[in-house]
This record gives sequence, structure tokens and C-alpha cells, in this order.
Amino acid sequence: MEEQQKLFKDKQPETEPIQSIEKYEFDEPIKGYPELRWQGKRPFRSTQYYPAQLKEIHGEPVDGWLNRIYWGDNLQVMSHLLKEFRGKVQLVYIDPPFDSKADYKKKISLHGQQATNDHTAFEEKQYTDIWNNDEYLQFMYERLILLRELLSEEGTIYLHCDYHKVHHLRCILDEIFGSDNFVNEITWYYYNKMAPDSKCFPRASDKILSYAKSIGNQIFHKQVEKRDTPVKQLVRKFVGGKAINARDEDGKVMYRITDTKRVDDVWRLSMLQPADKIEPLGYPTQKPEALLERIVKASSNPDDLILDCFMGSGTTQAVAMKLGRRFIGADINLGAVQITTKRLLNIANEIKSKNTQPTIFNDESDDTPMYYTGFSVYNVNNYDVFRNPVEAKDLLMQALEIQQLPHNKIYDGEKDGRMVKIMPINRIATKADLNELISNLDYKTFEKRKAEHPNQPVERISLICMGHEPDLGAALSQESGYKLDVEVVDIYRDKAHLEFKRDSEAKVVIRDKNLVIENFYPMNLLQKFSMFKENVQNWKELAESIMIDWDYDGQVLKPAIIDIPEKNKTVTGTYPLPDKTGAIRVKITDLLSESWEGEVYNG
Repeated sequence: MEEQQKLFKDKQPETEPIQSIEKYEFDEPIKGYPELRWQGKRPFRSTQYYPAQLKEIHGEPVDGWLNRIYWGDNLQVMSHLLKEFRGKVQLVYIDPPFDSKADYKKKISLHGQQATNDHTAFEEKQYTDIWNNDEYLQFMYERLILLRELLSEEGTIYLHCDYHKVHHLRCILDEIFGSDNFVNEITWYYYNKMAPDSKCFPRASDKILSYAKSIGNQIFHKQVEKRDTPVKQLVRKFVGGKAINARDEDGKVMYRITDTKRVDDVWRLSMLQPADKIEPLGYPTQKPEALLERIVKASSNPDDLILDCFMGSGTTQAVAMKLGRRFIGADINLGAVQITTKRLLNIANEIKSKNTQPTIFNDESDDTPMYYTGFSVYNVNNYDVFRNPVEAKDLLMQALEIQQLPHNKIYDGEKDGRMVKIMPINRIATKADLNELISNLDYKTFEKRKAEHPNQPVERISLICMGHEPDLGAALSQESGYKLDVEVVDIYRDKAHLEFKRDSEAKVVIRDKNLVIENFYPMNLLQKFSMFKENVQNWKELAESIMIDWDYDGQVLKPAIIDIPEKNKTVTGTYPLPDKTGAIRVKITDLLSESWEGEVYNG
């Protein structure tokens, strides 16, 4: 606990200014310039900076570059990236929340099981996509501003969404990037979707909004695709900027037979199905690689830097690695980080075994492209307590015995007559985090209470946080303009005795020149399976992966052994010792993406 508190103390935020956006004013928009308004809309002209902690390194740098994966709130991750990568990202693809009003779950089942029942499988909530409108718009607005800062002058952003918020997001993109920098509104038609019966035409498409940082300067390579059947076409040529029919020496109109066509803004690409055998990883809302291949090929060159800060299952990163691009990925969900890490390690191994080079997709580059298979894994802020915000909120509510208020748009719950607001988890709560709460307070009710009892607080509020800036409670009262009774509950300081999770247990020994894992008990996973340690017959069924660093430096894990079993198989559990070892670090990751780490000394 003292180490965790020290981590917070050492991570005092710095301020990183955001360059001004042309034609942008909050109070008095320029006449004729469109601006989307919502309750509590706030300017976002500066951001706080938090350092990142390097946790793992996989593979070696190529030409001085290691790809990067970050676990943390992408607002903080991008704030961290600004110092080094402002104006250096050539392509951004994001598949952010859609505000679909749904919870997304992943099925967890024991490894090696051919059949599952209630005791060998369960569904774990990965993330929730339920927002109030104003909260969602502010969330996207702030992140899109940061993404614009990171884009190069030749860069393009692709924003994946659907009918829920496409109209709002296009307005926000117009405001941030400028309507003149609009490139495309792409319709992805996934023709193989099984549509439920409903009183509307089946919804079988998503939208992908594309904007350039500077229109006309963006990287773009036209894409072609096969036709279902060859067609006879007029041969056309451009004269004076106009397309006319080409003619032969006798003046006759010329024709050609072609089996390809240029890709337009309607993409007929299949969606992933559960029955697919290769790509699906069991992660909700996973997108097919074919979709990302088209985007990456069209709007980047080999060696270019690609960013996806809503990483999910890592499709963008997987495609970038296969096509010889550099990449940065980020996600707030630990499960996404673990799935992406596993996926990239498999791709890197495939690339190394084939010993090939990525294909050059344009004729303009004279450089021989290369694969960037090495990558590093970072944490931004203290992301080591909860797997994701959904899990964090549920565990905090249970541990603090808070009565949930699921339909309340302002507060998360109520306890002892206090309205409870859970602040952002796994990082220090700042005064900026109060803005959403302040903008949504019930001021009409406050006025009534103030008139009835002028000397009493109009509301009693508890803010639940994990570290916080000084005077957080006073700032809430001051900014609201009303007398509030604010209690700040710091989990690390005030509730150190609370137990959110039970730590995993493992026994690792050196025997007969082998490192042997004798047992592994991931306590939270066992609880999910309704199992006790005494009932575990084969601990290997509970393990997702094992990594071993034979010469651990005390800070960064550099695995030499990576044991990731295929489907329906389990980890090995016994690993031959190399001739020379130092401090041996072992990381065992369970099916929930939670890890046990420990050191073993040879001799």
C-alpha cells in the first residue's frame, strides 16, 4: 500500500498545452460556422501529463523503433504521447463506443475443455456502452482534439461508428478538423449479418468518417477490387479536367474488358461470425482484418506510424504489423491489452518463421519495407488494481456497501444519506474530473432547498477516488455556486483495509534443471467458477499464458519463454533452464487477464 501511495505522489500532473483550433470559439462561434452544442460543453485547450511505466518488452527494436501498447485511459495516454509524437502520426483509426445502449461480454471457459457447463464457463462483462448524450459527446470531443494534435499534416483519421451517433460525430469532426477537411463518409455493408425480425429495414451497415489534417496533402493510394464478373467498359481519358471517351486512330470509341474496379465509398465486406475459424478471438465487437487492411493500404506507406487508442482486440495493430507499419495502441481494458499482446506475439512468430518482407503497396517508395515485430507494453497511471472501469465500479460499490442508482444520470449510488459519485478509477482524481458532475447537478432542486433552509447544505455528496488533488471537495462547492457537504473518500488512504480482490497464488520451483510450476490458484477466477483451491484438479486449465524472463532486471519483463497454448490446449508448466540465469521472473496470466508475478532464484 505504501508503494502504491508513493506511485501516486510521484505522478503529479504536468500541463501540456493544446494548440488552438482554427475558427473555434466557445462563447461566440464565428458567424456561419457550425457548432454542435450540448449541456455542459467545456473547452479543452490544455491537458494533464502523466508518465508511463514500461512493464514488458517483446522482441527487438527494428531501425531503433519498438511498437507500443498502453494500458490506461486513452485521454491520459494521448496526453503522454503529445511530448514525443505531436504531428507525427500518419494514420488514426478508432472504433470508439457507439452509445449502443448495450453491455458487452466475453465467454470465459476452462482451457482444454471440449464441452462446457455451468461450472466450466461463464460470461464476464468486458465493457459497457451505455451513456447519457452529453457525457458521450464531451468524451469524444476531448479525445478527437487530442487525435488532431497527434496527426501529421499528411495524416488522416478514420472514425468508425453507426447510426446511433454518426450525425453528432460528423458535426464534432467538422468543428475540430474543419468541414473543408472532410474526405469520405464510408458505408461498410456487412452483407452476411443475420438480422432479427423488426419493423424496419435490417440495419446491416456501419459508417466510417474520414477527415484529413490538411485536405489535399493527405496520403492516399487508390484501391481496386475484383468484380463478380468481367465487364465491357468505355475507355475514358481526362482532357482539361473533364472525362471524355477515348477514340482510336479511326475515330471509333474504344472499349476494354476489365475484371477489377476502383473501390468507392460503399465497402461490401463480410463481418466476423462466431463460426469463423481463424480471426475471431472472442472479444466483443471485433472487426475483420480485411476492413483495416483497406484503410491502412489506402492512407499510409510502409514504415508510417499508425495509432488506434480504442484498441480492443488489436485488429489495427495486427494489420499494421503484417503490412510493415509502425503502431501505437491503447485501451483502458486489461483484457484488450492481454488479447492484443497474445495476438501480436503469434503474428510476430509467423512472420519470423516465413522470413519474408511485407509487400509494397505503392510505386512511389524506393525504400525496402521491413517488419516491426517488437513491441513494448506500458501502464499510464496506476493501472494495476482493476481490469476495467466496469469491474472497478462494481467492486467498489460492493466493498463500500453502496446502494446502486442504475437510472440516475448524475450519481452512481447512495449511502447513509449521501449521494455517491465514483471518480475515474486507477488514477488521481483531478478538479477537471468534476466538470461532468457540475454540469449535470440538479440546480432547480438546489434553489428550492436553499430557499427552504438557507443555512444548510443543498446536497450531501461523497466522492470516491483513488488518490486526488488537494481541495477537491472545496472545488466542487465553489464551482457549483451552492453550499455542499462534500466528503472525499480516498480508497488508498482512508479505506486501506478494504479488500477488492484476493491475490492469486502460485508455487514455482527449480527441479532437475527445469523451472516447474507446481500449482497456480487465481482466486478471483476460482470464485467466478464457484471453485475452491482444493477442487482444482488441473491448474493449467486456468492459465491463459506463461512468460519467463531468465535474467530479470527488477523493472521490465523481457520474456525469453512465452507459452501461449492454442485453443483446447493448456500451458506446458515445465521449462528447461538455460545454461546461465540471473533472477528469474515468472508471469502467469489467468483467463480473466489477471496475472501473478514472482521471482525464482536458481540455486
